[in-house]
Amino acid sequence: MTTVALAVTDGMLHFELSLACEVFGADMTGWADPWYSLSVCGPSAVRIGRFGLDPDQGLDRLPHADTVIVPGWADIDQAPPAELIDAVRSAHAAGARVVSLCTGAFVLAAAGLLDGRRATTHWAHTQELARRHPQVTVDPDVLYVDNGSVLTSAGKAAAMDLCLHLVRLDHGSSIANTLARRLVVPPHRDGGQAQFVTTPVPAPDNHPLAELFPWVVQRLDHPLTVEDMARQARMSSRNLGRHFRSVTGTTPLQWLLTQRIRHAQELLEATDDTLDTIAANTGMGTATTLRRHFNRTVGVPPDTYRRTFRSRTRPGTNGTHPPTAAPLTVSAG
Repeated sequence: MTTVALAVTDGMLHFELSLACEVFGADMTGWADPWYSLSVCGPSAVRIGRFGLDPDQGLDRLPHADTVIVPGWADIDQAPPAELIDAVRSAHAAGARVVSLCTGAFVLAAAGLLDGRRATTHWAHTQELARRHPQVTVDPDVLYVDNGSVLTSAGKAAAMDLCLHLVRLDHGSSIANTLARRLVVPPHRDGGQAQFVTTPVPAPDNHPLAELFPWVVQRLDHPLTVEDMARQARMSSRNLGRHFRSVTGTTPLQWLLTQRIRHAQELLEATDDTLDTIAANTGMGTATTLRRHFNRTVGVPPDTYRRTFRSRTRPGTNGTHPPTAAPLTVSAG
C-alpha cells in the first residue's frame, strides 16, 4: 500500500484534505521505507473553500493507486460530480482501498461502494446518509469503520484516527505512534470513544485522569482492577467510572483491555516472545485468554497477526495488507 491518491474536486473540505496530506505526505525518512507516494488527483484547477489547488494528476489516475482517499464533501445537499463518482468506482473495481473522511462517505455511497456495508460519517449527517442510501447500514456512534477495501470515518479528529489506523495497518504500531508524536496527536483513540462526547476532548494534562493513564500503561503486566485505579486516582470507583465515560467514552475496564491489546500488538510486531510471555507482559495471564480477547478485538488470532507483519517486513517481499476477519468498528464500549 505505497501509493496514495487524494480524489478532489470543487467543494471539498480543506481540513480533511490537509490532514490527509500531513499524514501520507510526511517525511518519514529513516523511519519507514518505503513510505507513501502521495498524489492529488482532480480537474486542472480545484477550489477548496477560499483556496485554489492545482492537482498533480487527473481523476483518471485513481485506479492506479493502492489507496484512494476522498476528503469531506462540503455541500451534502449537492450531488457529487459524476466524474468523481465514476473515478472512485473505477478505482475500487481495480482493487484500490477506498477511504472516505467525514462527509466523503456521500461520494462512496453515490458510487455504490457502501451498499450492504456498515459505514459512518459526521454525526450531524448520519440520518441524511441513511435516508438517501437505505442499503447502507449507517452507524452514528463510531469514529470509523474498516470493511477491508472500503473504510469510512466520522468528522474532523476522527479522520485523523482513520488515517493513523491505515498507517498502523501498513507499517505497524511503532511507526504509527512515531508519526502521531510528530503530529502531536493521540496515536490511538480507544475503541470506546464515541463520536459525540458531552464534554470537549481534554488537553493531555487537563483532566482528572491525566496522571492515572500513564500509571496504568506502565503496569499492564499487573492484575489491575477498577478499585486499584480508583485508589491511584484518589477517588471512588463510581467517580472513576464517571470520569472515564466523560474523558474516553468508555468504562475503565474496557479502556484497560484496549491498552493491553495495543501493547500485545506491539510485542507481536517487534519481538519473538511466545504468546504465554506476551500474555504475562500484557496482564492477560495465559495465551488462551490473549487469543480470545485479541481475536475478538482485532479480528484475527495473534499468530496470524504476527505472521502477516513478519512476512510483510521480510527483505525481498512486497508485503501484504494485514488480514481482517471481520469489519472493524471503532465504537463505544
